[in-house]
Amino acid sequence: MRYLLMIYGEETPPEQVSPEQRQTVMDEYNAFGRTLRERGAMLAGEALQDSDTATTIRVRDGQTLTTDGPFIESKEQFGGYYLFEAKDLDEAIELAALCPGARYGTVEIRPILEFGEPESAAAETGAAAAS
Repeated sequence: MRYLLMIYGEETPPEQVSPEQRQTVMDEYNAFGRTLRERGAMLAGEALQDSDTATTIRVRDGQTLTTDGPFIESKEQFGGYYLFEAKDLDEAIELAALCPGARYGTVEIRPILEFGEPESAAAETGAAAAS
């Protein structure tokens, strides 16, 4: 089963973090990514720019409304994610607990909702295979 691990934490201004502290955290995240890859669980992962670069979009009554910044005001901001595979929730929790973000902030995991293949796509695939 695929899981999305979302990392939330307080954004700290760069001038308040020493290069050594930044490197320590990066080393921890690199080790976490290596662990996921070594276990064959890693599918994807990215860090996000700070929340002040976010744009929130809503469509209401046919109008596109944009707001600078994230949807909610919070001390913790969504900072990045990993998409990984686990055999069940217990393994997903075990892997999520290894993420440095679980020590510095909060991580949330959710199973990916798997949709079945649409009938038209399945029919096209079957027709192509028969050709």
